[in-house]
Amino acid sequence: MTTYHILNGDCLADQLKQTKINQDFIVCRECLIDGNLYADNIADFWAIRAKFIADTYNVSTEEYFIKTVSEFEKLKNLPDNSEVCLWFENDLFCQTNMWFVISILANYPKLKIFRVFPKIENNADTWKGFGIANAEKLEQAYYSKIQFTADDIKLGKNLWIAYQNGDLDKLNKLAKSQSDCFEYLEEVCQAHIDRFPFDKSLGRPEKVVKEIIETKSKEFQIVFSEFADREGIYGFGDLQLKNIYDRQMHSH
Repeated sequence: MTTYHILNGDCLADQLKQTKINQDFIVCRECLIDGNLYADNIADFWAIRAKFIADTYNVSTEEYFIKTVSEFEKLKNLPDNSEVCLWFENDLFCQTNMWFVISILANYPKLKIFRVFPKIENNADTWKGFGIANAEKLEQAYYSKIQFTADDIKLGKNLWIAYQNGDLDKLNKLAKSQSDCFEYLEEVCQAHIDRFPFDKSLGRPEKVVKEIIETKSKEFQIVFSEFADREGIYGFGDLQLKNIYDRQMHSH
């Protein structure tokens, strides 16, 4: 049986090359935690994402299709009965990408889908994911993988639909589902819901960034590492946080 690995980023691909695990990688090069998501069909979705990525991250739409969309297209051509391992961390950044991947894989019921969790030993490292793992830890993570049931797949797909539609009530209900394939689901969904307070006040990430700027430092690198310590649950990269940081600096 052939095994394919869907990875949340190129860094993990580099790390896995140091292991004995087979190298059939599909890399998820998206940041669905950020930007426009709503579209009626997948072609429109890619067009909307390509525009957002081009406008925000200075990547040409052509490059987006070559580097990102072509990887996702591979999901449609996986042979029946393949084993598909989803190497995603538990933070919101990785989870929104994983929910999207599941929503695509849900169309192919003959695939055997597994979740590979990062092996975390200290609570302080909960949100550091695979980044801190050596080859041995990555192999352990692989051998401890958990297979998705039909219900787990359905949950992942529904999480994506609620997330894509901005349906926070639905997301809140789904977050209470029990599933071995999702960890910290309630906390992660809550972290997303906290980005959009009812009273239109600052969202949770903005509040925290503002507080760090006011009490600790205005220097971006310090703000970034302090935010990662306090709010690692979001999994923001420096590009996402920089946008929030810039807005808070301008409002001062």
